[in-house]
Amino acid sequence: VLDSQYGTYVWPCAVVLAQYLWAHRRSLPGKRVLEIGAGVSLPGVVAARCGAQVILSDSEELPQCLQSCRSTCLVNRLPHVPVLGLTWGRVSPELLSLAPIDIILGSDVFFDPKDFEDILTTIYFLLEKNPHAQFWTTYQVRSADWSIEALLHKWNLKSIHVPLHSFGADKEHLASSSMPGRHTIEMMIISLAQSEGT
Repeated sequence: VLDSQYGTYVWPCAVVLAQYLWAHRRSLPGKRVLEIGAGVSLPGVVAARCGAQVILSDSEELPQCLQSCRSTCLVNRLPHVPVLGLTWGRVSPELLSLAPIDIILGSDVFFDPKDFEDILTTIYFLLEKNPHAQFWTTYQVRSADWSIEALLHKWNLKSIHVPLHSFGADKEHLASSSMPGRHTIEMMIISLAQSEGT
């Protein structure tokens, strides 16, 4: 049973998303990147080390996760990376004042179905503000009932599945999980769906 410290664990999804960033490292210098639900911030740190301008965020209600983000930055000699408290589904002054972004990262944020709509509400808000941005996300398939398709449609978002083998993340040591049971990791890129007539 996971406790409130789950944001301080490096989940397999974070490793897979970090591998995707590494595979695309030549496109990252100068890109403006926001990691949501960052926890220990492995994907955000990789992006920053590859030359992206990164902002890390986690829930303002989870100070231990925000501190984890800060600690990870210090350990990786990235003291300039800002850490923000952003709570999914809440329009806060921090969310409203975010600078333009190109890429949103989220590893294993689709963990608890009760949070799915709040996450996509926040992603929709960010993509509306940054129409050319994309949300790069990895998740573990934990249930056959797991689906965000209806929510993507509701929020006028589309997704593209990214096969793990396409960026070398299908290896056992990357995508395997030591958590109970065997779970499949998937990756998708979410963006605004084209509006009708364009």
